[in-house]
Amino acid sequence: MNDALTAALQRAAGHQRRFEAHFAAYFDSLTDPAGGALQTPPYGAFPARALDLVRELSLRGGKRLRVVLLHEAAALVTGEEVSGLQEAAVAIELLQTHGLIHDDIIDDAPVRRAGPSTYYAYRDQFPDRPDTALALAVLAGDLAAFLSVRVLLTAALPPACALEMAAVHADAAAATVTGQILDLERDFHPDPDLELLHTVTEFKSTRYSVLAPLRLGLLAAGADPAEHDGELRAYATALGTANQIHDDRLDLFGDPARLGKPCGSDLRAGRRSYAVRALLAAANPAERAVLDAALADPAFDGDTLERVRRIARTHDIDRTLRDDARRHAHRAARQAAAWRGRWRQEAVAFFEHLPAWSVARDH
Repeated sequence: MNDALTAALQRAAGHQRRFEAHFAAYFDSLTDPAGGALQTPPYGAFPARALDLVRELSLRGGKRLRVVLLHEAAALVTGEEVSGLQEAAVAIELLQTHGLIHDDIIDDAPVRRAGPSTYYAYRDQFPDRPDTALALAVLAGDLAAFLSVRVLLTAALPPACALEMAAVHADAAAATVTGQILDLERDFHPDPDLELLHTVTEFKSTRYSVLAPLRLGLLAAGADPAEHDGELRAYATALGTANQIHDDRLDLFGDPARLGKPCGSDLRAGRRSYAVRALLAAANPAERAVLDAALADPAFDGDTLERVRRIARTHDIDRTLRDDARRHAHRAARQAAAWRGRWRQEAVAFFEHLPAWSVARDH
């Protein structure tokens, strides 16, 4: 590991560590008896339960890559401490919580981040009232989304900056929901082409996971991201695609203990992911029958998953996905390399090294 990468990872760890403490303090501030920032009804247990579940899932973990991207985007401009970054980080991570809660409803997923999904926490609480459990999970996700916007609008920032950051955040949120809708449409196509998969990735994850943190970090540091929109989009698209291909590969070949959820969730959901698409394209008719049966059976067992993995190994799908992810990662790194001389070298080096790390992680 070279010195620049070591320094970048150390900075990333510092951003993550400081954020975890700030995120916990944020939730404490919402319900502080001495004057919490969030007004909640004086009666009823359900509102407090919803906030508790949002808090629990939010604080349960995750890579916090968006948090790191925010800080390093600001560091492209200045080495000084920048106001508003922690608020932006809370906002983007609450938006992530919203997405996870709703994704788990859509996918009927029982586990998230090595614990129960919000949806299944409500199902366990109300086993005889499935409609109530579903409604409460939807509303908990909505609560996280609205809180995420509120964080920026109530931050101690110049009003114009707060509004600009909130607009970026709201645009990313709308794109994410649109991407989720397109994600559901994608699975009506038995053999979707790559452009459809790339578009789903762009809207469902890249715009809020990569592009929005870049824009928010630059705005907080006093720069105008619109001046660099094309290259920021190019970097975000390449990195986001690399990340998604790698995530799809891990869903098929990863270690559940490291992932914090079972493998094969894309197959069980009938989702035409990058990995599933590669499998379908390579399979012979007999193998295709096995894959189609798995895609149609959300309750398939471990033996079926292993049969699918054997088909994947026969066609070297693992290597194919690795190579595809690395190709997009290299494209992102080349884009970041073009920033040398314009922005601060320490932060540029981080963005150059990040793509390679993102396709080598095991969770």
